[in-house]
Amino acid sequence: MIEKALTSADVEFVTTLHGEEPVAFHLLLQPRGEQADRLLRAIDDIALGEIDEAAREGETPEGEAAKSEGEQALDVSLRALRAAGSQAEGRLVEDHPLDALKALVAEVGADEVIVLTDPHYVEEFFHRDWASRARHKVGVPVLKLFSHSKA
Repeated sequence: MIEKALTSADVEFVTTLHGEEPVAFHLLLQPRGEQADRLLRAIDDIALGEIDEAAREGETPEGEAAKSEGEQALDVSLRALRAAGSQAEGRLVEDHPLDALKALVAEVGADEVIVLTDPHYVEEFFHRDWASRARHKVGVPVLKLFSHSKA
């Protein structure tokens, strides 16, 4: 589960997690939707010392405006994983990402879930981030990773 395009460092990291064992990736990417909370994102930016980013949160596309950006990020990520020699499929999620994740885990018989996002300190503190909530929902181990750099 990702929230933006994977960087080359992210791809290298996830494709080497299991050594030489063959791995297939099934990506879910949720563009910022109406449920995305600008205030929480701004607090995260401030916690990271990115004051300018906090001031620009209102400029970030959300909802329908974010869909094409999400499709592009998903396409870039899938191509990067395939170029690294991995099998990769993916889809955008517009509603209830954890329900979609649970359904995907059951559909493909996943052994584990990787949640790769930027830090979200407020959500993590209250265990409302995707990884914390997924651990109680999907029935397989959930590994939480932070993106290596901005996409």
